[in-house]
Amino acid sequence: MARKRHLSRIAVMQALFEHEKRPVDPQQSLALNAEDLGDMDDVFARSLLEGVLSKQKDLQRTIQEHAPDWSLDRMDPIARCTLLVGAYELLYGNDAPPAVVMNEAIEIAKEFGTGESGKFVNGVLNAIAQGKKA
Repeated sequence: MARKRHLSRIAVMQALFEHEKRPVDPQQSLALNAEDLGDMDDVFARSLLEGVLSKQKDLQRTIQEHAPDWSLDRMDPIARCTLLVGAYELLYGNDAPPAVVMNEAIEIAKEFGTGESGKFVNGVLNAIAQGKKA
């Protein structure tokens, strides 16, 4: 199950990335990414993508508040898309503990982003998680 969720998060991050770069239907992009990645949790992935897209403005505002020295445009695109997924799960998800959500996002950022993406994602998501507790 954990591996399926990991692949689902990757597919959602990739769909968001593709949607940012060119006018493509994110659901169609998710389906294509699912074909490439293989055995993932399709229901979880669709729900996650729909959730991120429906709350995108709020998520962007929250990310910006917790990374004040970085405009969204200045962020590495992979880190930005990974942060959207992670922030959504932290703020609106209820089926994974915050530590799991953050670890997953950090691993995805390290695998697909720049050399500093993992640290950046860790810092921003940790700040969001701490802010949620307050």
